[in-house]
Amino acid sequence: MRRTALTAPLDLNEVVIVKRGRFAPTPSGYMHIGNARTALLSWLQIRSADGQFVLRIEDIDKPRSKPHYARQAIEDLRWLGIDWDEGPDVGGQYAPYIQSEREFFYEAALRKLNDQGVLYPCYCSRAELQAIASAPHGLSAEGPAYPGLCRHLTEEQRSVREAVKQPSLRFAMPDVAITFVDEAAGEQSFPPGAGGDFVVKRADGIISYQLAVVVDDHAMGITDVLRGWDLIDSTPRQLLLYKALGMKPPRFAHVPLLLGPDGTRLAKRHGAVSLASIRERGIAPELVIGAMAAWSGLHDRAEPISAAELIPRFHMNLVPRNPVVVDEAALRMLGADVAP
Repeated sequence: MRRTALTAPLDLNEVVIVKRGRFAPTPSGYMHIGNARTALLSWLQIRSADGQFVLRIEDIDKPRSKPHYARQAIEDLRWLGIDWDEGPDVGGQYAPYIQSEREFFYEAALRKLNDQGVLYPCYCSRAELQAIASAPHGLSAEGPAYPGLCRHLTEEQRSVREAVKQPSLRFAMPDVAITFVDEAAGEQSFPPGAGGDFVVKRADGIISYQLAVVVDDHAMGITDVLRGWDLIDSTPRQLLLYKALGMKPPRFAHVPLLLGPDGTRLAKRHGAVSLASIRERGIAPELVIGAMAAWSGLHDRAEPISAAELIPRFHMNLVPRNPVVVDEAALRMLGADVAP
């Protein structure tokens, strides 16, 4: 049972009748093996509990998102044997399942946050933000901590700046520590103001990932969020948004990332590791599933197995807590172009 310093203790007698999980890819490129493994683990977590699984396309950043990547992701997931009860192609009671069609919900959340006085306009230029990024303080997976340059501007100062620049909107981090128990990574603690005040709406009008994901997960009744370790620094920000919006947060599980043989995050430089490229080489989906299961503590060796066969084997305690190195032999098995 997860806990946070920002919400009332959960009732230990509370019973969740149906677990609801989701996988929410951003269609800005072809899905790679690391994202596919996260999708598999999220799916197994829910299917092993006889829960409901949702597919949501997170294309709120329209300039980066392309419809053909979303279509490819759906094809790739189905090829692996991962299915869903609700999604953009099958519908469901919480439709639409495409973020770019849900902007009404985000604007309503922004109005609620603004009424509470927890947002403020930020006029910082890109050059100023780059200068912050080069400073040696406050750096995390979420980027450099914003030091609140615009947080205490007077109304007059804001009026002068707004005459020449459209502002973004930032959420003012309260002076509280945040602690929660992660289903995969254990207890996590973040100091007051971790990461600094963060953007909820960009100057170009695009809603931030932080706000959109909170609004959508709540609206879709998501009880369990399993995602990669690279997003764990987002959790304190999202817990604060849940609290400010009067919403109950889901349980979180952050699984370790896949690394290449050189110890860096698995990427294109380690060979073509997208599902599309693997499929093109004629590699069976069961072999891909077997490899991902072996990297996740669910299978002894990287031998062929179907996604459905892994359901009774899944347990969160089996998933390693440290990053997993994918060696050259495994990459070659998947057809990646790895130098001998």
